[in-house]
Amino acid sequence: MACIGAFASVVYASHSWGEYHWARTGNPFVLKVGKNVSVAWGSHLATAADNWSASEVLDATVVPGQTNPKNCRAVNGRVEVCDSKYGNTGWLGIAQVWVSGSHITQGTVKLNNTYFNTGKYNTPAWRQFVMCQEVGHTFGLDHQDEVFDNQNLGTCMDYTNDPDGAVKGQIGNLVPNTHDFEELAAIYGHNDASGILSAGTDAASGAEIGLDNPAEWGKEVRKASDGRGSAYHRDIGHGKGVFTFVIWAQ
Repeated sequence: MACIGAFASVVYASHSWGEYHWARTGNPFVLKVGKNVSVAWGSHLATAADNWSASEVLDATVVPGQTNPKNCRAVNGRVEVCDSKYGNTGWLGIAQVWVSGSHITQGTVKLNNTYFNTGKYNTPAWRQFVMCQEVGHTFGLDHQDEVFDNQNLGTCMDYTNDPDGAVKGQIGNLVPNTHDFEELAAIYGHNDASGILSAGTDAASGAEIGLDNPAEWGKEVRKASDGRGSAYHRDIGHGKGVFTFVIWAQ
C-alpha cells in the first residue's frame, strides 16, 4: 500500500492523511453514505452530509443503510454510519477507512451512545461535532489540530472541548471550514481511470475483521496532545489496510 510515512508526517496546514482518495473519473462525484442511525442522530447525519457536499468535488448522498449498527460492517464503495451502545470503550466516535493502494474502498463511522446518552455529551453540539469530524475522515481528511484546549479553528476537523463555542465565547467547530474544502480540492484535483467500485474488495479486504477495540486497530501512528492515540493503521496484506481515527471521551 502507499507509504505510511506520508500519513505519519502530516502537517496540519495540509491536512489530508496521505495520498488516499476515492477513485472517480470526474468531479463532483457521488459518495453514498448509508444511514444506520437512530432518530437522535438522523438530523446530524443529514446536516453533516449537506455541509460536506458544499465542496465542489463531492456530493455526500445519504441513502438507506446496508449494515447492522451493532457491528457496522463495511460495504464496498460506500460509507456506513452507525450508532449503538458500544460499551465503555473510551471512544466517542471512530472512523475506519479501508484502502487498496492509494484508493479508499469503503468506510464506517461508529458513534458510541454509551457516552452520548450521558449528560456531558448528550447535546446537539457534541453530536454534530463528532458526526461531522468522523464523516470527514472518510473522504481523506485528517485533523487540522489535535489540542483540545486550543482556540477553535471553526472546523469540525479541529479537536475541542467546546464544540459550539458557548463555553469560551468563541467560534463553533460544528461544520467544515474553507481550508477543509481547499484540502478536498487538492486531494481530488486529478481524475482516475475508473470509479469508486473499481478498486473492489476480495477475501483479503479485511471487511470481516472486528475493529471495535483498540487492540484490533493495529499500529498507533499518531498521538493527540493528551498522549492518547488519534490514528492507527492495520496492515491486512495484499497492498490493503485499514486506518482508524478516534476521538476519545474526556
